[in-house]
Amino acid sequence: MPKFSYIAATGLLLAGLSTNISAELISTPDGGKKEAYTVMLPGRGMAKETVRKQFGYPIERTAPVGTPPISKWRYDLFTVYFESDYVIHAVVNEL
Repeated sequence: MPKFSYIAATGLLLAGLSTNISAELISTPDGGKKEAYTVMLPGRGMAKETVRKQFGYPIERTAPVGTPPISKWRYDLFTVYFESDYVIHAVVNEL
């Protein structure tokens, strides 16, 4: 029973977190200058409504496809993939 309580508490904690991703842009048109940047991404398990409140409305939304329903929201710097109403993955877009 304590194991179940620990898992439930961890799931609730993770549902509200965002993830910082650091990336390095390696090649640029101006002679290969390196540029570092940080992108804040929604965390796994975050609800769609929480993503919308924290990051605003996406540029593009795709309709759910398949079973379970998978959809995605595209923002300027990243794309978020949802299973039903929860984040399953977020990736930095190619710049």
